[in-house]
Amino acid sequence: MLWAWGVVITLLLGSVPLQLAGGSCPSECLCASDILSCSSLGLKQLPATLPSTAATVDFNHNQLLQLEEGSFAGLPRLDSLQLAHNRLLKLARGTFRNASSLRHLDLSSNLLQVVELHYFQELVGMEELLLFNNRITQVESLAGLSNLRKAYLSHNLLTDFPFFSIQEHSHPFLSTLDLSSNRMPKLPLEDIWALPIAVQSGLFLHNNTLICECSMYSLFLHWEQRGFAPAREYHQDHTCLLYGERRASVRFFQHRRFFENCTLRMPQVGERDNSLLAYVGDSITLECQTSLQGQHMRYFWVSPHQEYIAPPGNNGSLHMHANGSLELISAQVKDSGVYWCIALNHLRNETREVNVTVVPRHEEYEPFNTGFTTLLGCVVTLILVLMYLYLTPCHCWCRKQPPTTPSPANECSAQTSILTPTPPTTTEGPGRKVSNIKHVVFREPVREVQNGRLHIKPKVRHDAESVTSVFSDTLIMP
Repeated sequence: MLWAWGVVITLLLGSVPLQLAGGSCPSECLCASDILSCSSLGLKQLPATLPSTAATVDFNHNQLLQLEEGSFAGLPRLDSLQLAHNRLLKLARGTFRNASSLRHLDLSSNLLQVVELHYFQELVGMEELLLFNNRITQVESLAGLSNLRKAYLSHNLLTDFPFFSIQEHSHPFLSTLDLSSNRMPKLPLEDIWALPIAVQSGLFLHNNTLICECSMYSLFLHWEQRGFAPAREYHQDHTCLLYGERRASVRFFQHRRFFENCTLRMPQVGERDNSLLAYVGDSITLECQTSLQGQHMRYFWVSPHQEYIAPPGNNGSLHMHANGSLELISAQVKDSGVYWCIALNHLRNETREVNVTVVPRHEEYEPFNTGFTTLLGCVVTLILVLMYLYLTPCHCWCRKQPPTTPSPANECSAQTSILTPTPPTTTEGPGRKVSNIKHVVFREPVREVQNGRLHIKPKVRHDAESVTSVFSDTLIMP
């Protein structure tokens, strides 16, 4: 079929080393379009020259020990860099100099021990950072990554984390921070309470060695009540140690009797309830809560872009109601920020702050996945088969029947086609075990289709080191 031939031709072309316009492809690597693949070659250092047109670069599963200053300075279009499963201990200062276009960086499954302040300072456009399954004991800061959306640091040796370095203005788009399966005994709860609501709703802390505290229980209980993903998806995996004993592990949400005498700390009105999280396209309403009363109340709003908003609203996207509330008819990411409500009567005025975070829906990040591609291929195949069966003309009317044939004359014999499907290959072989381990879901850096270029499909990891979090064996108290 046509689509099958297209796939075969693409695979054949992708396996041929090509000469890229910006320079020659390293002899041991594979190049196609703006893709450079040098994975699983046992490399101990980067090739001397890299094609300057490469946008997606893959050095996974090698033996790289270090990266020198300006290692990728000659790649002005670099968008996705994969360096997982190497032996990197540290990154030299200026490693990513002139690589400001990089959006996806995978340094997972290496031997990194400290994430120093200078590591990612040049990567102002980075959106996804994968550092899981290293030996990291300290993260100095994630400052400067103003476009960061997802950071994965699970399966390391962290005992603390600089939550204070993550603020609304410094990381306005951060929505996933995975710190699960580390060695944190305590959490800086005041810093976590102060995090933007979008960060809290995607902060994964399960499978740490936390010591049971009432204040920590209050935090997780608040997450559960708000329906945050960490508490909802890993409900049984938020555990703590009674008196710090590893053999006395209890689950926060299952063994609530251990916390019956706790005085719960919940956010007060005006503290965290003034924060709203919404998705792109949602209609949200900001309430202007005030203690002022009277028949001649007036309300005004000031947007994060210093736009003055008065009744009935502005430009069709903002609408003010009679009670002073402000409606964002179709929220967009650019609408995120702090909105100020000003309420006035004949005596005095009051102001109220509402912090709004608008994040893209998950499906907007999902590429054209292989499941949909397979379904589309099946539909096309079925259509071609039906066309073959029913649109092929029958020429048997013009054939004369032999006189000795006992069958009736001028009768056409129908031909039947038998379609024998090939059973699908299974991913579960005799050497593979089906795992029921839950882990934080993430996708490896993906190269989207742009201007007709090839894109990179998400790779399927084949080793146990690649999961972002695993269950730890715990003794559950009765």
